Amino acid sequence: MPRILAIDYGLKRTGIAVTDPLQIIATGLTTVESKQLIPFLKEYFSKEQVELIIIGEPKNWDDTDTHATPLVEKCIKELQKNFPSMAVKKVDERFTSKMAKDSMLEMGLKKKERRNKALVDEIAATIMLQEYMRQF
Repeated sequence: MPRILAIDYGLKRTGIAVTDPLQIIATGLTTVESKQLIPFLKEYFSKEQVELIIIGEPKNWDDTDTHATPLVEKCIKELQKNFPSMAVKKVDERFTSKMAKDSMLEMGLKKKERRNKALVDEIAATIMLQEYMRQF
């Protein structure tokens, strides 16, 4: 069974999470520089089977677009251009960064570790993927 991959896309960094092949467990994979996302995915897809990419869609409380929404839309177009046979689905990413920070606190990570924005992005992608898996 192919994996599902989650992307928490940002201007500078992109957090990536992935399921196991049976799509039971979501695990943080890595954080990459956003400009390196497509080359990273090309290499990853050459080694692993993935059937779906979910990407966080930034929205405000009132469902209006945020300043980051156009960036994510541009990323989706790049994903569709580079991986035309891959399904890409937008998911609500509201609160995932806050939830990631809360999780880091609950895990007992020190303040310095909690300031690691790359780790926050990776955990946010994992939370997004877990929420998606719960629904389906």
